[in-house]
Amino acid sequence: MASSETNDTKRQGTSSRSTEGKALRINLDERKYGTIAEIGAGQEVARQFFMAGAAAGTVAKTISAYDMQFSDAIYGIQEGGRYVSKNRVNAMLDKEFKLVVDRVGDSRSKSSRFFSYAATVAAKSFNRDNECHAWCGLHVQTYPGAPPSEIIIHVRMLDKTVEQQQECLGILGVNLIYAGFYFFENPHEFIDSLTDNIEFDRLEIDSIEFKGPYFEEIDNREINLHLIRSWKTRAIMFQPDGSVAVPAEMLYKKNVLTIRGSFKPVTKLNVDMIEQGSSSFYQLPGVKTENTVVLAEISINDQRGKDLGASVSDLIERVRLLNTLGYSVMVSDYTRYFSLRAYLRRYTKLQIGIVLGMMNIKQIFDESNYEGVEGGILEGFGKLFPDNTRLFVYPELDENGELRDFTNIMVPDHLRYLYRHLLENRFVFGIDCSDLELLKIYSREVLAMIEQGNPEWKKCLQADTVTQIVKRKLFNYSGSATLSKPAAENKSDKKNRKKNTKGGKNAKK
Repeated sequence: MASSETNDTKRQGTSSRSTEGKALRINLDERKYGTIAEIGAGQEVARQFFMAGAAAGTVAKTISAYDMQFSDAIYGIQEGGRYVSKNRVNAMLDKEFKLVVDRVGDSRSKSSRFFSYAATVAAKSFNRDNECHAWCGLHVQTYPGAPPSEIIIHVRMLDKTVEQQQECLGILGVNLIYAGFYFFENPHEFIDSLTDNIEFDRLEIDSIEFKGPYFEEIDNREINLHLIRSWKTRAIMFQPDGSVAVPAEMLYKKNVLTIRGSFKPVTKLNVDMIEQGSSSFYQLPGVKTENTVVLAEISINDQRGKDLGASVSDLIERVRLLNTLGYSVMVSDYTRYFSLRAYLRRYTKLQIGIVLGMMNIKQIFDESNYEGVEGGILEGFGKLFPDNTRLFVYPELDENGELRDFTNIMVPDHLRYLYRHLLENRFVFGIDCSDLELLKIYSREVLAMIEQGNPEWKKCLQADTVTQIVKRKLFNYSGSATLSKPAAENKSDKKNRKKNTKGGKNAKK
């Protein structure tokens, strides 16, 4: 935004997109006024505004209620009693915004736009390897006298020292306040600017939410998916109800079973893979429906790491169809399974299961897929199977229409003992197919039938999925809105599906 630099900023010799330039631009605008509340990592955001100069025109108050009793007395005790939480940052924002408006709303210029910034942080603890993360939020008036609009982000801090984390959060907070005033009309630019002046590997923003009078038309699913392509995070998760989930909360102390697919569309074969994988996963010690999350994962990349170019609207529709069936969903840019496993292992020490087809096993044993990995396939396998991680392999039909399962898969001769090692040490399990006819279903063929108007596609999908495709005219569907009986799902099938998946149970609740 070089064209919008103020004369004052230019005289200071500071770029308006530098941290100092952003803070100074806000400080020099007497119409912007608010409070900054920070708990857990110093008063780094406030410090940036004071260091830039002229902060008296912007900062009404700074506060750091570090003591838990003081904090509770000011902001109340939120459900769950957690201090680094979305509920706590919401309470801080509400309290501080109301105070600034009540106290100076009538005495300041009618053109004033008030704000409150809040952050609650779990920074690096002394001599402890704790999860370092923060909830940061902003209440801001998009025009004078408006009810506050709200933006809340969840951040994972990747710096190794508390001093580095504090510095990074100070820059992030300035970026968030600046974006709230100058980029609220363009959510993508808003997100892109959040890491201005922050090195790539210092933090991860894995959740963002826009609410308020200026953001009614924003689809938070679409905005969160933009976090992946803007390199703010590697994955976004969705609850069965379609709401965006924070991975650290969704997967904490949970067993995780995941299946990767395009799900374009999600077929009866996909559903059977999830159900059969779930049945086998629940046989492992300590794995129960109440402590397990079943995730359908959509990767935006192909097996070589190239972005497939799927539109955000297309991804959202696929997420919606999986949610309709009661599943939680993860959209990521992970290519290799060992990278996916490493991501999940950040959040849980319990069992991880990956459901995959025979073709995927062949890809895992294809050494060309390990280009750029220093230790090649051995390093890849070392990262995939270090602890409590297992593969559940679904069968296929061979060229003669005969069933072929995980015990007779063909791998290169020089890798056959490696595969035997995995089998004998129970890293790889086989799962059943409930109906061999399902093995004849291919998503790409179903997609072609939908586009061609061939009604046979309805036999390949669950009734709920057919209904959504017809109703919303997805995947270039243009036929009649009449549903055929073969697509109907009987009650016992539906009951079994929801029984076998944690997602289905959550959706029912």
